[in-house]
Amino acid sequence: MNHTPTRLLDVCEQLLCQVDSVDEVTVRRLATAAGVTPSSVSYHFGSQERLIVATAERVYRRLNQERMSLLSRAVQRRFPAPPELEEVIAALVGPSVRWSLDPNSKYRVLAHFNSMSQRGKNPEVYRAIIEGVEHHKAFMAYLRQLAPWLDDAAIGWRMSCALGIRSQVTRSRVRNEVLTNHAIDFSDADEVIARIVEVVAPMFRRPS
Repeated sequence: MNHTPTRLLDVCEQLLCQVDSVDEVTVRRLATAAGVTPSSVSYHFGSQERLIVATAERVYRRLNQERMSLLSRAVQRRFPAPPELEEVIAALVGPSVRWSLDPNSKYRVLAHFNSMSQRGKNPEVYRAIIEGVEHHKAFMAYLRQLAPWLDDAAIGWRMSCALGIRSQVTRSRVRNEVLTNHAIDFSDADEVIARIVEVVAPMFRRPS
């Protein structure tokens, strides 16, 4: 059995977590760390870019597994009644927040992927991750149950807003600290998640 692809994925993940810029991850550096020839990168993945995307996709699956696990727990806790709205929202945004604040997480891999996707010349390479919505559909099903007065478009719009808030918080921590005059502890994942839930939950409640 050829373990080279897995070895390259493992090494790529490690390097992406260590570097400040994705440009520091070269084919030669990857090959040397994996103990393979530089040609192995193109042989198994087509290019260095595709290897990095495959690495990000593997990490993204783990993040989504954490989301789905939290959602499942929220559902089981209240079954057969609907889950708590706040728990569903926390499951949707929480893992990203926790990963972004944990220096030992693999969040840097996803951050580098986002940077690459914005400047990449071949959008098809990034499409599977950027446009993947299967896990979001699972959240939509429960949000539809919790807010039956909203149609799919309204729920989708609110989910996009929730994820946008999350992204602004995780990617602009220093700016948010200054903006709030350091009134919120953006190093405390529980507090950050609670604040996001506090802002997002009213979007799904029945209008008075």
